[in-house]
Amino acid sequence: MLRICDLSVSYDVVEVLRGVSMEVKAKECVALVGANGSGKSTILKAVSGLIKKTKGSISFEEGEISHLEAYKRVDLGIVQVPEGRRVFPEMSVLDNLLVGAYNKKARKKTKENLDFVFQLFPRLFERKHQVGNTLSGGEQQMLAIGRALLEEPKLLMLDEPSLGLAPVIVDEVYQTLGTIYERGVSILLVEENIYRAFSVATRGYVLENGNIVLSGSRTDLLSTPFVKESYMGIKK
Repeated sequence: MLRICDLSVSYDVVEVLRGVSMEVKAKECVALVGANGSGKSTILKAVSGLIKKTKGSISFEEGEISHLEAYKRVDLGIVQVPEGRRVFPEMSVLDNLLVGAYNKKARKKTKENLDFVFQLFPRLFERKHQVGNTLSGGEQQMLAIGRALLEEPKLLMLDEPSLGLAPVIVDEVYQTLGTIYERGVSILLVEENIYRAFSVATRGYVLENGNIVLSGSRTDLLSTPFVKESYMGIKK
């Protein structure tokens, strides 16, 4: 599905990713965890085509995609839910969702996908004629995920979906991610909260200062002394 090999990215003269290699297999949910500023969001932006790599390769379904514009990567099925939701504030919930169904393939299944999103998030159906900036933070996150689903993703990438949300809303969002995963959509999940990340993800990578320092199954990572101390607050 997605394979990243020896990826490096720089902002001006500052190298923020250094030789990162990782993969997400078909129908797999993978967590990418690390502290703020470790480079997690930069990986998603590089995969989405929002920033240029300085070295390495990014492949999707056996084809190199580093040369493709961002919209062409979306056409392939790579869809990102950005940090901070970024809904269109003056557009209705329904129009925000329909923005996601912009390519020909997705437009053919608009009604079916809308029904699925409204089934996942009944509150969006109830508020479908409200404008985006009248929604709560949790409802805006639901809207951002719903908009991504209208695009018929093969790989859904989410950047800090729990950020700034009440715990009860985070529970709801993560239950929904579990449902999406069960439908066979591959997920790459960026999170600081390792407990939340591994409530859905079965495998993961730990990023520190632009480097992958650990990788493995959920069970292996959660039992690692470094992860316990650095991310779970469990001292020896």
